Amino acid sequence: MDKLIYLDHNSTTPPDPRVVEAMMPYYNEAWGNASSLHQFGRHAKAGVEEAREIIAKTFNCLPEEIYFTSGGTESDNFAVKGAAYEHQNKGKHIITSKIEHHAILESFAFLEEEGFEATYLPVDQYGFVDPDDLRKAIRPDTILVSVMYANNEVGTIQKMDELASVCQEKGVIFHTDAVQAAGKIPIDLKRTPITLMSTSGHKIYGPKGVGILYIRQGTRMIRWQTGGAHERGMRAGTENVPAIVGYGKAMELAQKEMKDNDRKISAMAEEFRNTVLREIPDVRFNGPEEERIKATVNLCFKGAEGEAVILNLDMMGIGVTSGSACTSGALEPSHVLTAMGVPPELAQSAIRFSFGKDNDPEDIDYIVNSLKTAIEKLRMMSPFYQSQ
Repeated sequence: MDKLIYLDHNSTTPPDPRVVEAMMPYYNEAWGNASSLHQFGRHAKAGVEEAREIIAKTFNCLPEEIYFTSGGTESDNFAVKGAAYEHQNKGKHIITSKIEHHAILESFAFLEEEGFEATYLPVDQYGFVDPDDLRKAIRPDTILVSVMYANNEVGTIQKMDELASVCQEKGVIFHTDAVQAAGKIPIDLKRTPITLMSTSGHKIYGPKGVGILYIRQGTRMIRWQTGGAHERGMRAGTENVPAIVGYGKAMELAQKEMKDNDRKISAMAEEFRNTVLREIPDVRFNGPEEERIKATVNLCFKGAEGEAVILNLDMMGIGVTSGSACTSGALEPSHVLTAMGVPPELAQSAIRFSFGKDNDPEDIDYIVNSLKTAIEKLRMMSPFYQSQ
């Protein structure tokens, strides 16, 4: 195999060597428990608090509003369940969208089994939630709204200022899963009235197993993980100090290099997208032209089953996926594309190409040619496509 090309950065990113370097002393030297009072613990605690300050500065919020977790899924569960149970005396109506990550959708399903009533907002053909739909859906007993910042499958960036403002106006807690947005686009929590926000380290060249939940000061929440008094009593469990330090370094680098990375990655991904649409027939692009994370390119290839495309490209050294890594083994068409109005038989052919900072623009021709070979081969084997 001549080349190995990774195009699945929305699933996970390779750790930046500078992040790994920052983490190593907290394995070899400052390995103490950050909750211990002695000097071994204090050294570890200093690393945690420095990372907290870096992340807070990135999002323009207070360090004490940042709570470390094991990643996006835990943060989503903490936000949704912690807010819902704390405020259920006011009401038991909760709202989300149809295109959320399964960490949100499954949390809502769990709460429905517990007696809460959920509303699932529709999206348009580009994956946008209409702020007017949200306004109409909010009732006197609505206590929580959760809408993701940027979609993991198609990259759509929601009208976050408008959505958050609707909730602020109505006095409803607003949570956003910002796992695919944090570190890629500017997020200002003083300007945008978000109440709760989830992020994850391994989407921005940081370590796996670490994330945050931002909780706006004054917001009442029930602890979801109980035990010790870690994270100011809100999230029990010994802090993963090396990972937290690594996440702080990754966020620092992401903020510093955001413009340059976005310029390079967006240009490369757009060149790929335009070349595919020009050179391969019967291709559908999913998502908006502009208001999206442009590193994400989601395409449907009529007459070519998605899993078969993935396996063919894998044999050519190219790593892609059919959507969220958490559901890549599922046989059902993407719930995101279905909500956007893509017919199920076409949604089954969807492939997500997510580019990163280490991809080489010179590889575009190889990727496109490999894709053409795979699609032509699969279409030749498809009685459905040949009969069209």
